[in-house]
Amino acid sequence: MSWDLVATNIASVPVLAFLLGVLAAGLKADLRLPDAVYQATSMYLLLAIGLKGGVALRESSLTEVAGPVAATLVLGVIVPVLAFVILRVLTRLGPVDRGALAAHYGSTSLVTFTAALVFLEASNISYEGYVATLLTILEIPGILVGLLLAGRAMSGGNKRGWSEALREVLLGRSVLLLAGGLVIGYLAGPNGYASVEPFFGGLFTGVLALFLLEMGVLAGRRLGALREAGWGLPVFAIAFPILAGTLGIIGGLVAGMSTGGAMVLGVLTASASYIAAPAAVRLALPEANPGISLTASLGITFPFNLVIGIPLYLLIAEWLAGIL
Repeated sequence: MSWDLVATNIASVPVLAFLLGVLAAGLKADLRLPDAVYQATSMYLLLAIGLKGGVALRESSLTEVAGPVAATLVLGVIVPVLAFVILRVLTRLGPVDRGALAAHYGSTSLVTFTAALVFLEASNISYEGYVATLLTILEIPGILVGLLLAGRAMSGGNKRGWSEALREVLLGRSVLLLAGGLVIGYLAGPNGYASVEPFFGGLFTGVLALFLLEMGVLAGRRLGALREAGWGLPVFAIAFPILAGTLGIIGGLVAGMSTGGAMVLGVLTASASYIAAPAAVRLALPEANPGISLTASLGITFPFNLVIGIPLYLLIAEWLAGIL
């Protein structure tokens, strides 16, 4: 790996803010954002990404988008199934907890995705603007497949929990703001977006840094749970994103995306949800241990992807682009 890429990524303001949050958690200092600020920044990031993606989608042809969308849907099924199977080999977790983890890793991390876009733009590497559409699409099937895999092991099932979980996935803040932003951006077009670009574009990196400060504190507080998780979980939380990310990159390149675009799709498949998936799992799988999923997704995979994974996936994409 080119450590220059890693150093450049770590030296960015958002990643440094995240590391400050991890340090603060280790020192037991209170840098948590007020809940209202945390909610506002997360809504801002979701809507900003949706708006920008909608504008780019309007300028893209159907034939250009069809292949990547199809690849994303296929990956949305393959990734959680692979996670479920591999967890059976690496851990002693039961099918319910494996299904819960599969739902987390089948879905996506908005912040990892956003950090990847900032990294590519800072590196002057182009990517398809409609990748926000792929983010929105991938948010849903991975969670549902993970829940279905776990549901097979549950006697009788919880119909009310499942209906509430489905509603949480489809009408939750993440999907609703992303999809709504895509529609607004598509309808407004470049001219309409230009009037709000100073707010949703100019302030984007700063708001991301503030949000990552909060994520750093949360991730740092999860690191202590590693001792209870056993060796299999941290191995999975680092190795599986590399496997899933490589599959996403291959899917993007085969679908005709650029190297940068394929790298973003790889980041999406490599990331794990810690916002949408936990809410859905809590409703549909009350038997699952939420500490296991959050320790893996937020405590291990998220920091790995943010610091090392993003430049690593770019190198993998550049290597595979020369082969495929």
